[in-house]
Amino acid sequence: MPEVAAFKAAPAFEPRPEIYRSEEPADTLTVVEKPLSTLEMLYNWSFFRKALILVALAVVWEVYARILNNDLLFPTFSATISAFYTNVINGVLPARAWGSLRVLLMGYALGVSLAAVLTALAIASRIGTDFLETMTSMFNPLPAIALLPLALIWFGLGTGSLVFVLVHSVTWAIALNTHSGFLSVSKTMKMVGRNYGLKGPRFIATILIPAAFPAILTGLKIGWAFAWRTLIAAELVFGVSSGSGGLGWFIFENKNMLDIANVFAGLLTVIIIGLVVENLIFQTIERRTIQRWGMQT
Repeated sequence: MPEVAAFKAAPAFEPRPEIYRSEEPADTLTVVEKPLSTLEMLYNWSFFRKALILVALAVVWEVYARILNNDLLFPTFSATISAFYTNVINGVLPARAWGSLRVLLMGYALGVSLAAVLTALAIASRIGTDFLETMTSMFNPLPAIALLPLALIWFGLGTGSLVFVLVHSVTWAIALNTHSGFLSVSKTMKMVGRNYGLKGPRFIATILIPAAFPAILTGLKIGWAFAWRTLIAAELVFGVSSGSGGLGWFIFENKNMLDIANVFAGLLTVIIIGLVVENLIFQTIERRTIQRWGMQT
């Protein structure tokens, strides 16, 4: 065949001259690097960028309040910090904050436990899945504040009513996200777990929870946010028992006395606690689990 003969007679391929690279001795090679300035190093730090945002917001707050010049409507940032410092030194704000956090932890723990039970039932059986989907469709859109009148009738003033509305605000968000995370686990990972003989609680703890942990952590964040704002709103209504209350009641009392600087100090405390929980607790968990496992960059 002439085509084959022509192919065999073709000369060997020779590299083009322009792609040749001359060899350099190893001791002549240097690494060119540009050192970052101090500002560039700080800017690469997430905490520094967030601190800049907070400083900018504080400046805008101070400027706007001074232009408005009405402490009854909008006190300055400096006046709010002064009221915050005074109430921290005299122990009022720490006591009120601990009162709120104590109730929050009780309701949050009960809500997480109930969500875990509902999700386990949903994973174990079809009727459990139907039950969880029906309950979340019914109660997840229902605001916890709408249950305050019933809580007041059933449990009266005090901790019981607050815990009741907190459990409602936490349970459905966490259960819904956890169940969605379990359903998103790949069939391959489930088959690997079953090939190793994992069943029941061991299968959930070893395969499902690590694979679905990003969704679980998202549910925990959402549940925390719902619980925190529900608690403050509930305390504004009836969060006082035996002459004491939490941060919401502190805000309500000072509003009645027209001490708006103290009202803003209470709101600032709520914001600070939210920032600490989000940026210290949840981000630490995220770094040590999701990012460490390579599920998130």
